[in-house]
Amino acid sequence: MTHRRFILRLGSAEYPAQLADSPDPPKVLFGIGDPGALVPGLAVVGARRATPYGLRATRMLAGWAAGTGICVISGAAIGCDREAHLAALDANGPTVAVLGCGPDVDYPRRSAEVLEELRSSHAVVSECPFGQEPLRFAFARRNRIIAGLASAVLVVEAGLPSGTFSTADAALDAGRDVLAVPGSIFSPESRGSNRLIRQGASIINDVADLASTLGVEGRVVKPLPVAGDAVIRALDADAMRPDDLARALGLDIVQMARTLGALEARGHIARYADGRYGVK
Repeated sequence: MTHRRFILRLGSAEYPAQLADSPDPPKVLFGIGDPGALVPGLAVVGARRATPYGLRATRMLAGWAAGTGICVISGAAIGCDREAHLAALDANGPTVAVLGCGPDVDYPRRSAEVLEELRSSHAVVSECPFGQEPLRFAFARRNRIIAGLASAVLVVEAGLPSGTFSTADAALDAGRDVLAVPGSIFSPESRGSNRLIRQGASIINDVADLASTLGVEGRVVKPLPVAGDAVIRALDADAMRPDDLARALGLDIVQMARTLGALEARGHIARYADGRYGVK
C-alpha cells in the first residue's frame, strides 16, 4: 500500500508549533500519513519488558485519553509503547508514533502491523530520513521529539536504568508536565516510575487523576467500537465461535469475522484448535 510521505522543515507553517517551541527541535521531520495529526497530545511511554500490570495500566489510560480525542504519542517499541498505540486505535482515537529509524522502516518488527495502520490513518514520524535503518543513538534522540510533541508525558512503567528517563528529562527541559503511574515496591519494572514520583512527577492512580491533571475532567469519552469493547468483554467471559459471538452481539458474520481478525492481529485474542476464540 502506498502512503502519503511528507517532509516538514523547522520554520515552515506546516511544522508542528508545539515541537518548534521545544529546546532542541529537529530541523527536518520526515513522516508518513497525515501531518495534521501532529497536534499537542499525551506521550505515553514505559518499559519494553512490560508486566501485565503495566500493559493493563497503559491500555486503560491511553485508551481513555484517545477516546476523549487526545492524541496518544509514543515510540512503537514492544511493551508499553506498542500497547499505547493499540489502545488508541481500539478507542478509535488519534495516535502518532515517533521512530529511531526512517518512518517507512518497520522497527521493531513486532510493531509492523501497528505502524502500517498508523501510516494509513494517523502518522509515523522521525528525524531519520526515509529508508534509514535503526541506529542506537537515534532512539535517545527521538525521545526528545516524543516529549516535544506532547503537552505532558506519562510514564506508565519503568525500571532502573530506563530509557524512559531521557523522555522525562526532555519533557522537563521543554516545560512539559511529567506524570507517572505508581507500582509495587517489589517490582523491578516500577522502580523508575516510583522514583519519578519521589522526584516530583504527578501521581496517576486512575483515569480521574489523569483527567484532572490534564484539565479535561468534563470531556466525554467517545463510544468504543465493537472491536475495542464488546467482543473482548464477551470473550473474556467465555471462549466462543464467530457465529455464536455474532448472534450474541447482534452483528452480521462478515463484520464479526473482520473484527476477530483485527483483534487477533493485534494480539488481543487467540483462535483455538476447535474454532473458538478467547482472550489471551
